[in-house]
This record gives sequence, C-alpha cells and structure tokens, in this order.
Amino acid sequence: VQLEESGGGLVQAGGSLRLSCVASGRTFRRYNMGWFRQAPGKEREFVAALNWSGDTTTYADSVKGRFTISRDQAKNTVYLQMNSLKPEDTAVYYCAADVIDHGSNKWYVGSWGQGTQVTVSS
Repeated sequence: VQLEESGGGLVQAGGSLRLSCVASGRTFRRYNMGWFRQAPGKEREFVAALNWSGDTTTYADSVKGRFTISRDQAKNTVYLQMNSLKPEDTAVYYCAADVIDHGSNKWYVGSWGQGTQVTVSS
C-alpha cells in the first residue's frame, strides 16, 4: 500500500493541527494503521495506532489526551488530530500501514509514508 501524508505545518504552542494520510489500494480497510514521528537527532518513535476496524486505539504516553487517531474507510484515509501542541511535538510525522505491536515498544510496519513536518513554536 502507498501512503501520502498532508496537513503538517507551523503552529504556536497550544494550537492544533490535523494530519491526513491517504492510502492507495483496496486493502486499506484490512490494515491496522499508525502514526510515528522523528525529531532531529532522535530515533523514530511511536505516536498512535488504530486497528483495522477502528474500535481499538493505542497512544504513546506523551500524547495521551491530546492526540486522536481515526480512520475513514470510505476515503481510505487515517487522521491524527493533534491538540494542545507543545514544542516537543516538533518532528516529521510518518503514516504507517500494517502496524503490529510486538510489545516492549517494538513495532512492525509494513509500509511508510514520506512524512510531513510539524513545527510547534514556543
């Protein structure tokens, strides 16, 4: 599956952004989907995941209560609503398909998007 993110940009601390990820192919509805991010000089880290049916979500502790992942099966799209943004949320955000949690913060990802930059100013 091919993934294309959009919606990144520059926002002030406390603001909101919504990222979108459009997937190609008819298999989208069968995949668990997720979002990861990578800040400069840091490793890529897990942000949020959503199972194929959309009824189970998982979040990193750092974004719980502020970010919401959702999907629209009809549009082959997964979203990441980000509220109360902080400067430490600044990173390139990557959409991920066929996401599997192996525990101990280890994830399998079948396909990655190209990433979209999110910058939060203080």
